[in-house]
Amino acid sequence: MDRSKQLGESSIPALLLNFSIPAITGMLVNALYNVVDRIFVGRGVGSQGIAGITVGFPLMIIIMAFGMLIGLGATSLISIRLGEQKKEEAELIMGNALTLLVAVSLVISACGLIFLDPLLILFGASKAIMPYARQYLSIILWGAVFQGIGFGMNNFIRAEGNPRIAMFTMLIGAILNTILDPVFIFVFNMGIGGAALATILSQMVSAVWVLYYFLGGASLLKFHLKNLKLRTPVVNKIFAIGSAPFAMQLAASLLNIILNNSLRIYGGDIAISAMGIINSISMLILMPIFGINQGAQPIIGYNYGARKFDRVKKTLGLAIAAATCVVIIGFIVTQLFPSSLIRMFNNKDKELISLGARGLRIFLLLLPVIGFQIVSANYFQAVGKPRHAMFLSLSRQVILLIPSLLILPRFFGLDGIFMAGPVSDAGSSILTGIWILSEIRHLERQNSENLALMPETEK
Repeated sequence: MDRSKQLGESSIPALLLNFSIPAITGMLVNALYNVVDRIFVGRGVGSQGIAGITVGFPLMIIIMAFGMLIGLGATSLISIRLGEQKKEEAELIMGNALTLLVAVSLVISACGLIFLDPLLILFGASKAIMPYARQYLSIILWGAVFQGIGFGMNNFIRAEGNPRIAMFTMLIGAILNTILDPVFIFVFNMGIGGAALATILSQMVSAVWVLYYFLGGASLLKFHLKNLKLRTPVVNKIFAIGSAPFAMQLAASLLNIILNNSLRIYGGDIAISAMGIINSISMLILMPIFGINQGAQPIIGYNYGARKFDRVKKTLGLAIAAATCVVIIGFIVTQLFPSSLIRMFNNKDKELISLGARGLRIFLLLLPVIGFQIVSANYFQAVGKPRHAMFLSLSRQVILLIPSLLILPRFFGLDGIFMAGPVSDAGSSILTGIWILSEIRHLERQNSENLALMPETEK
């Protein structure tokens, strides 16, 4: 069976499993870039090294934001065009996306390197952690183009129905990063700069792997030189569809800036280090959710384009159920063993371990509802409704969380910063529930209309 046609004909549970497991593996592996860096830096450099990476994280999120704007925006369009049997249009979208990924990454690198120190001050860097943050990010920015190509184009492999290759792309880079980190930090004594160098070399290998896949003849979609020339209508559509995850990542960057500065005021550099570890742990828990999203997206997009709304509804329901199971397991582990999780990053600093464990328990108190919220928001992106997706995505990280970060610490101090997490999770989940229920009813009406128009012999 054609790899794209299986999206509209194969069993939904089997498809979701087949697409999500490689995507989950890939996303977990992708998270390891940051987590492994913090573990080795925490043990080899100390808590100030972790704080340096944490302070620089908003800029790394911005790099990821543009990768999502282009990569995920193009992926949704490619899935829908394949569902509509318009392969040439899908190839045009892919070619334009590659040009955008390279151009935007180079601009970000140049601007980031020029304005690095002012940006780090804005992000909450103190004099003590500024040298660590500067050394780490100055190297990361040189490799931004590799991250853009590897992350952005890897989604195209998944969109054409080849999730295993997409998984290998992420796996290759993360394994290499895990090997190079201790070599550069401990063997060559390069400190935090060694962690950054390991990251960009690993991302470069992933980028080469993706390009080889599309240029080597194994892919369904092909690159054509004529498609590399930017077309305004195509670019506008990519940006429109990708605007939801892009806005969410920019919001995450703004959130981290506010968070770092609040932590510095109410808890100092040690609080920034603790939140850096908490974010790493929550990232490991949430990455499987993003993997489920990536696995469900081409299935939902294809079937929505093919007007098979019953399959769309079933895919959404299964994705929500799977995501909820993941976050419940994460909730149990973080509530029962918070100190052990913090010790993975630094087992000597007792103040860091105590503060980190307390913050972890509070910040992830409503973790069980997050899977539903993230998957449901992603649904609207998959079916080409970026405004809906953007609102629901931003509800958790901007509309509710940022005000909570600004208000709650005034009454509860450092604990108020940690409490902002569950407050925003609760509110955004309620909003999402209202919107997704309305959408499900719409799908049911559309499906009933389709059945009414079908000949009796096909029902």
